[in-house]
Amino acid sequence: MANKKLLLIDGNSVAFRAFFALHNALSKFTNQDGLHTNAIYGFNKMLDHILEIVQPTDALVAFDAGKTTFRTEMFDDYKGGRSKTPPELSEQMPYLRELLKGYGIKTYELANYEADDIIGTLSKQAEDAGYTVTVVTGDRDLTQLSSDKTTVSVTVKGVSEVEHYTPQHVQEKLGLKPAQIVDMKGLAGDTSDNYPGVTKVGEKTAIKLLQQYGTVEGVYAHLDDMKASKLKEHLIEDKDKAFLSKKLATINREAPIEVQLADVHYSGKNITTLVDFYERMNFQSFLKQMRASEGFEDKQEVKTITYEELTEKNLATLQTLKGPVSFYLELPDKNYHLSEFAGFGIGQKGTWFVSRNVDLLTSKTLKAFFTEKTHEVNVFDLKRTYVGLNRLGISFITGKNDILLQSYLLDTNDNSNDLGALAHRHGFLDIKTDEEVYGTGVKRQIPDDNEAFFKHLAAKLRAIEELVPQLQAELKENEQVDLYETIELPLALVLAKMEIAGIRVDTDRLEQMQSEFTERLSEIEQTIYNEAGETFNIKSTKQLGKILFEKLGLPSSKKTKTGYSTAVSVLEGLRGQAPIIDNILTYRQISKIQSTYVKGLLKVVHSTDQKVHTTYLQTLTQTGRLSSIDPNLQNIPIRLEEGRKIRQAFVPSHEKAKIFSSDYSQIELRVLAHITGDKNLQEAFKNDEDIHASTAVRIFGLKDASEVTPNIRRQAKAVNFGIVYGISDYGLSQNIGISRKQAKAFIDTYFQEFPGVKAYIDRIVASARDKGYVETIAHRRRYLPDINSSNHNQRSFAERTAMNTPIQGSAADIIKIAMIRMQKELETRNLETKMLLQVHDELIFEVPDEELSEIQELVPSVMDSAIKLDVPLKVESAFGKNWYDAK
Repeated sequence: MANKKLLLIDGNSVAFRAFFALHNALSKFTNQDGLHTNAIYGFNKMLDHILEIVQPTDALVAFDAGKTTFRTEMFDDYKGGRSKTPPELSEQMPYLRELLKGYGIKTYELANYEADDIIGTLSKQAEDAGYTVTVVTGDRDLTQLSSDKTTVSVTVKGVSEVEHYTPQHVQEKLGLKPAQIVDMKGLAGDTSDNYPGVTKVGEKTAIKLLQQYGTVEGVYAHLDDMKASKLKEHLIEDKDKAFLSKKLATINREAPIEVQLADVHYSGKNITTLVDFYERMNFQSFLKQMRASEGFEDKQEVKTITYEELTEKNLATLQTLKGPVSFYLELPDKNYHLSEFAGFGIGQKGTWFVSRNVDLLTSKTLKAFFTEKTHEVNVFDLKRTYVGLNRLGISFITGKNDILLQSYLLDTNDNSNDLGALAHRHGFLDIKTDEEVYGTGVKRQIPDDNEAFFKHLAAKLRAIEELVPQLQAELKENEQVDLYETIELPLALVLAKMEIAGIRVDTDRLEQMQSEFTERLSEIEQTIYNEAGETFNIKSTKQLGKILFEKLGLPSSKKTKTGYSTAVSVLEGLRGQAPIIDNILTYRQISKIQSTYVKGLLKVVHSTDQKVHTTYLQTLTQTGRLSSIDPNLQNIPIRLEEGRKIRQAFVPSHEKAKIFSSDYSQIELRVLAHITGDKNLQEAFKNDEDIHASTAVRIFGLKDASEVTPNIRRQAKAVNFGIVYGISDYGLSQNIGISRKQAKAFIDTYFQEFPGVKAYIDRIVASARDKGYVETIAHRRRYLPDINSSNHNQRSFAERTAMNTPIQGSAADIIKIAMIRMQKELETRNLETKMLLQVHDELIFEVPDEELSEIQELVPSVMDSAIKLDVPLKVESAFGKNWYDAK
């Protein structure tokens, strides 16, 4: 048993800590499905940290089996004061178990017992067997388990920092032995677990008594020795409570667990499982770390494949290819606007031609495949292929089947941009992934060896050819052929043209802003120093905490070992109590705008044309919404004036043109009104009312809109959009700073006033349970594998997804249809106007001055007629010399 090291983790406690450590960033931690992931992310961080420290040979994560345990039988109100677990946390719990499976760590729970009891029992068995034990928890109650062989590591700052409790540390910190922790709890009680202890006895008094008398029993054995006092009276009156509290605090180390030490051997991560999990959770940082540090074993057996290297000498052979061909252009870098060309492959029916020489693509023979309508070319990622060929001077008009788009439509949960991974998901295994062939991270490169590279290119062509008929048939079965052929396929070409066009950036203006922001930050800095009465490092949490909570005496949560929290949520709660707070928040916001957007944009402007060329992700989100990367132009800040000014740098490419913007007004709420058929909601839109003010009148019981204050309207707006996104009472309470009880009342009243919405929710959830999926207006389908799950949390999340996907997805359908029709109009009318950007519900154009009057009529008319709803679509347009002026 030499060097056997057991790691035991209190699953619920650490998950709870992780969730609340990152709950202020709740909206940032969601995956493509809309699943909240902050607790999963934090838990993962803890795992990486603790595994590196402990290097265990054995590991187990214990979870609570439920609220009812032997302790609730002893004391009805045990843990009775705790708030209901936020659904945003509950929905993550099943996925935590998936994460642990990927890590190769066993999980266990036991009915009628808590995780503490499982940990206590197994740690005792391990100690007896000579193991070294580490317990990780967010609950100091478990420090009673610390011994010469067991260290209890308690998370003290989120989950990234732990305090290691050994018997010596317990003695130094509390002046007690670990066994006396339960006696301290017996006397002082525990507010978090809601057991009473002795009236007016806190930890300090309890510790003093125990240092003198040893245990609760010892205290009561010496009651007669104590002088008359209020303390003695309380001890006498609450004797039963003291002994009950001690019993409740004592971890059962003889629980009837079925898991044994032999069952919890830790052999390390399952890389394949974790990669798949991280992709589904959208944990790009963890993926990057893994690919940099871990190898991916090459276990895939691929059938041999024959190919022929294409050269100028055998180009004529291509003329023998008749009918559809498969084509793949290898652009190894993610940013295909800048990536080098590594090679290409083209062929059909087992005749595969491959080459590193992309200049061959511009030959008359090859070019014909892409530019003559008599040909039909099947690809993986039409948009990327179009942009790549365009860089070679080829206008690709013969793309017919894009297996990336087709696969995405068949199941939006599968959205890998790796052809090999996509093929595997559809049962075609005769291909390796790019990671297996090219490597990962900094080691990723195209092989110098022709045989390895050419085989992989040929395998990609074979996969495209094999998958096209299979995916076509599945689209037909799902009644999604029209969605593919009339929306997604033409949209790929529209997006490609927008990416190629790019948008000009005035770098001089950005550099001027950089100077202005630097000056503004300096001014705010001086103001803060004056308000503080001294200079200090504003970016230092420690120094800022001392200024705010010690020198200025502002109220704070209890100081921890690491200092005071100065998180945004803490500072927001202090607004109005001192001018320095507003200045610090403004300083942080401007500093973020300066570093992320001003400096960030300057780095990605192309030197050749002074433009930025974003990449639109067409196959990422489960709702059909488009995303933008390199750079993300959908995320330019708008709440702060300094952030909005970033848009001043986006300008036309020549002086005699304007930036023109058209934006759908409240499109998701209009879709909600249409889909639900709610008469009150529809009436408000038909009467062109301010929908948020109208909602406020109804849910707050006001006389009319004249009584709606800006704050009331803000709360009503949060409810409106919260309904669209299936928000919980917890989520709403966090968004608008009210109690969960108030938030629940708002939601309940909303459903009373808009009964059609409630009826829709019930109807769509029932339909999803029956079919296993939901659909948008354009038959975009989203599968919900957990909709009938026996697990409450998984089922609840699927129900929320069932409700909001048709709304968000239909809004996405509408703007996509508008973009396709708009591009067609521009080309049919032979206009010079270019569609440059799509930002959520907004389209941005560059319009020559002579076309401005025509565009002012054309764009709104195309957008508001994209689809017929039971309520009018409303489009608001503006133009100016830059994007800022066009808003």
